[in-house]
Amino acid sequence: MTASSMFGATVSRMLEDAHLDPKALEPLILASIEEDLDGGVDVTTVATVPADQRATLDLVARGAGIAAGIPAAAAVFMAVSGDDDLEIMFGASDGDRVEPGDVLISVTGLTHELLRAERPALNMLGHLGGIATLTRAWADAVVGTKAAVRDTRKTTPGMRRLEKYAVRCGGGQNHRMSLSDAALVKDNHVLAAGGVAAAFEAVRRAFPDVPVEVEVDSMEQLDEVLEAGADLVLLDNFTPAQMIIAVERTAGRARLEASGGLSLLNAAEVAATGVDYIAVGALTHSAPVLDIGADLRQET
Repeated sequence: MTASSMFGATVSRMLEDAHLDPKALEPLILASIEEDLDGGVDVTTVATVPADQRATLDLVARGAGIAAGIPAAAAVFMAVSGDDDLEIMFGASDGDRVEPGDVLISVTGLTHELLRAERPALNMLGHLGGIATLTRAWADAVVGTKAAVRDTRKTTPGMRRLEKYAVRCGGGQNHRMSLSDAALVKDNHVLAAGGVAAAFEAVRRAFPDVPVEVEVDSMEQLDEVLEAGADLVLLDNFTPAQMIIAVERTAGRARLEASGGLSLLNAAEVAATGVDYIAVGALTHSAPVLDIGADLRQET
């Protein structure tokens, strides 16, 4: 079964428009559905719901925030129903600000299929919406500066594509998706290579076309990698005062990214130092969920 036939043409196109590969998401969505059954059946629904009963399920925001994951949630319903006379109406789009009572998706189909898909779809919307909402708070905090908020690889196993997509929905930017996208020379690499400049030059020689970012934890290391020709430097646990000095010493020769010791309380101060990026692992590893509920309406 192809991703297109599993999710339907409309939902597959929505995923593709969001730069999400339907085929790559297929195993994740199937696993999220199967873990609710664990090889069995939904005993409550089988016992209480007639097999031919139809209804509409509204997925409704219970809290305020930024919507994310709507096409992925729709894909859950499509995977469960197999497009068995399923109707999906979209009340919001990813990236929209939603308020309590706003309907994100309305799905009409067989009641037992709707209830089987309900929890995986809600998990998807709540988790991704929480990431987008937290990212929006960070993005709003740095408005008026040149700094962009970026995520990290501190993601839930198997969920990286969707979680980084949610960051984009909230107005953030993605750092590298995988270890092969770009090089990030950190302290362990520096130790293994015998120095920060040596590590940078080793990566440049081995992978001349790959972007290289170098982590530094002192002004001396910053000077060393700038002299070596680094064009992106991560300032590890620098204070805002140190960041100002680093920006002045760099003088536009490289882009600078702040990382470590950051919070929403000091986001504006950090952005005002003149750094280009702010790396925030919390966007994906500590975002509270956006509260989404499901309300069933039986057909009359």
